[in-house]
Amino acid sequence: MDSLSPSSTVALQSASASIDFENVWLGFDEGPILRGLTFTARPEETLVLLGETGTGKTLTLKLAAGLLHPDEGTVRAMGLDISHKSEHELLEFRRQVGFVFQEGALFDSLTVRENVAYRLEEDGASEDVIEPKVQEVLRFVELEHTTDMLPSELSGGMRRRVSIARALITRPPIVLYDSPTAGLDPITSQTIITLILRLRDVYGVTALMATHRLQDGFALANFHFDPKTRAVRRGVSVDRAHPPITRFLVLREGRIYFEGSPEEILKTKDPYLQRFLI
Repeated sequence: MDSLSPSSTVALQSASASIDFENVWLGFDEGPILRGLTFTARPEETLVLLGETGTGKTLTLKLAAGLLHPDEGTVRAMGLDISHKSEHELLEFRRQVGFVFQEGALFDSLTVRENVAYRLEEDGASEDVIEPKVQEVLRFVELEHTTDMLPSELSGGMRRRVSIARALITRPPIVLYDSPTAGLDPITSQTIITLILRLRDVYGVTALMATHRLQDGFALANFHFDPKTRAVRRGVSVDRAHPPITRFLVLREGRIYFEGSPEEILKTKDPYLQRFLI
């Protein structure tokens, strides 16, 4: 996928690829879970959603993808108000959003190739369009040898990488990651973070990443992927006029408890935030 021509990635560099929440509330029978979220993920920015289990991180991602509708407030993505659009109205929008679900969420009965190609096949794309794109994204995640394997034949890390490939098949300007390293060993987690860095630094996507691992956020803030050497380097890219920005958004009891830079969260004396630094 690194070999794509610049013209094929124009959509990923759109200035409108932002995500905006304005006073968003969402609840279920047990009561409200999200309580007035207001934030913006700017184009090409990575916003790391931190918080303990049950604080609403995954719900926030689903709202950003149009998979849920808020009870109150407004959700905008790429300039479109998606708060209360119908399923039909959201079809085109969802083609422009990649979602990497926790645990991969692959179809057990489909091969890797069929899982990755699923969205294009649903859109009615022809085989001569689908096949090269499938091979392209599988090369990106270094799993081109798994085409005919079933998810049950893959390790947890490999399933997560297939999920990333499936999210990339339409070359979306926005990618949402739901705990992409949860349950993985340190080496495999590093592989997943490297893929996220590659996607950000080669294609400039806007991203929301839900996690309870502060170290994942710091890795995105403190390292970059160099396309020339195909290696991860410390620091920001010197080849970009506007290096990607990584910020942290900490949720607590459905509200924004902290929003700021890696430096700000490192310097905090707040007891709750310091729990994430241990």
